[in-house]
Parts: sequence; structure tokens; C-alpha cells
Amino acid sequence: MADEVGAGRAAAAVARTSDRGARIVAVTIALAWHLAIGLPAVLAARAELAVPQVVLGGWLLVASAGVYAGIRLLRDTPLPAPPLAGLLLAVDVAVFAAVGRPHLFSPANWVWGTLAWFLVVVLWGRPVRWLLALLAAHAATALTAVALYGATGAADLARSAMALYGTSSLPAAVFAGATALAALSRGRAATAVTANALVADREAAERARLDRRERLALVTGAAEDVLTELAQGRADPADPEVQRRCVRAAGRLRRLIAESDDVPHPLLHELRAAADLAERNGLPIDLVTVGTPPPLPVRVRRALADPLTATLADAQDWARLTVVAGPDEVVIGLVTPDRAGTGATGPPPDDGDGQVEHLDERDGKIRWTQTRWRR
Repeated sequence: MADEVGAGRAAAAVARTSDRGARIVAVTIALAWHLAIGLPAVLAARAELAVPQVVLGGWLLVASAGVYAGIRLLRDTPLPAPPLAGLLLAVDVAVFAAVGRPHLFSPANWVWGTLAWFLVVVLWGRPVRWLLALLAAHAATALTAVALYGATGAADLARSAMALYGTSSLPAAVFAGATALAALSRGRAATAVTANALVADREAAERARLDRRERLALVTGAAEDVLTELAQGRADPADPEVQRRCVRAAGRLRRLIAESDDVPHPLLHELRAAADLAERNGLPIDLVTVGTPPPLPVRVRRALADPLTATLADAQDWARLTVVAGPDEVVIGLVTPDRAGTGATGPPPDDGDGQVEHLDERDGKIRWTQTRWRR
């Protein structure tokens, strides 16, 4: 699930980046056309318009809405598309009604040229069918005005058709193309993220396999040395030191097997395996757990468990193993009777990249061993 969420976020980020250039183009065309072509035409024909205040006021209102929508669009902020689209359609109707018959097809009737681009801006990111529906509403408004003004001759109808096609086809093509490219980029990014995750998982599995092979060779070598000495008669099975070496070798082998088990809490599973082995060798042991350990790498789990496993091999009479865990800390403590002359043997434990602390204290009666991991 986490991989799927990560892939979705990465795909969305790539789609937004790919889509940004098209958004800049759409906002620039809409505002530049509105300012450079629409405004001069309105000002030049102001005295000849039927209601110039409405035409100019509509121009200012659409310009303000376009700037607002463009800023939010370029900042990846969601747009209130329905209210803005409704405002544009209302201005469309008002300008057609106020421009007058003489300027029905002139540049002073700026809604012919720029309204479609503003519809593209306010509907960016919405389904293409939304834009097509609003362009159809714009076309219906224009044809209604043409009919009401009596411009029903063949030439006027041809001009209307050409104006609608010429001013709507390019915005619709840009909108549909940007939507398709964003979807394509999102799909390719999701595929790439999934493929990279598979490669990373395969590499991690290979590293784990090699690490496990090395550890198995180390553990097998220790067990082989003891068994060889016993077979050749160079070691006495009754010798306590030989017995401790056998217990340590068996504990390491058992924990190596436990490390690869698919269980909810691998650290507790490994500690229970070590405690079970100690009990089978006749050591009464209490295992107390408080809390649930967070997911930990094998390296950290080894650093937490290895010193305790070695101490358990030396323990006699009884032992108490306590695990206190939280989301940011795990503390494992082992209390056993102290034995004069005994101590930790073997190589120093791996410290889990410096995240694991190891303490070993004794007072002649009690031996206390603790490992602690902090995030």
C-alpha cells in the first residue's frame, strides 16, 4: 500500500510538471489577446457601441477573473470553476446584447476571440466534456444574437460559423492535448516508479541473500569448530566452557533461521527463539514484553539481540528477559546470576550504525545486560 501511495504521488508530481508549460501558454494567450486586441478595439469603437459601458465593464470583469484564475492555476491552487464559468457566460450574453448590430462581427465584440481562452483557463484540469459544453453554450449565445440582430444572410451565417470555428477549435485542441499529455505523463511516471521499486526490491533481496550467506558461513564455522573438536576428542562434552560454546552456536543458528521468518514482530520472534533454546537446555527463563517494537532492519535487530544471546549461553540457575518497546525506542534487558570469571565472549556486537547502545554491569551477585535502540 505504501508503494502504491508513493507511486501515485510521484506520478501526480510528474503530471503537474509536464502540465505546467501548457498552463502558462493558455494563461498568456488569454490575457495577451484580451489586452492587446480586445481592449484597443473596444476603446476605438466605444462611441459606436450600443451600450459601451456594458462592453467595457464586461471586458474589465473578465480580465479580473482571468488574472485571478491564472494566478491560482500557476500556483497549483484549486479553482472554483463553476462560478467562474457562469460569470463568463453571463458576460458573454451581456456583451452580445450591448455591442450592437454594426459591431456584431467587429473586433470590438471581443467575446468572439477571447472568451474561449478564458473558459480554457478556468476549466483547466476538468474533463474535456465540460469545455465542450461551455463552448456549445457560447455558440448558442452567439447564434441567438445573430438571429435577433437579423444577420441571417448567407454571408453573415458563414462569418458566424467561421468565427465560432476559428476561435473555439484551437482552445479546445490545446485543452484536450494538455489533458492527454498529463494523463500520458502520469501513466509513464507511475510505470517508471513501479519498475524502479521492483529493481530496488530485487537489489535489496540480493544484498540480504549475500549477507545471510556470509552470516551463515560465520555461524556454521563456529558450530563446525566445536563439532570437530568433539569428534576428534580434543574437547570434553562435560566441560562447562564447551557446553557454553555449543549453546552459543546453537543459539546463533536458531536466530539465523528466525530472522527470515515472516512474522508480525521479527525481533520478538528472535528473542523468543533464543529463550526457547535456553529453556530446552534447562534454564528457567521469564520473558516479559511491554509494547510493540516498530519495524527494524535486520542489522539493528542483530545488534539488539546478539549480546543477550551470548549472555544467555553463560547463564545458570535462572534468567529474566524484558522487552520494553515504543515507536521510537526499544530497550531489552537481561538479568542473570553473576558468575565469577565469566564475561562476554566473541567479537563485539554490531552497533546497528551507531543506533544501538550496549551495557553490561555486574556486582558479583547479579549480571545485568541491556541493549537500547533509539530512532
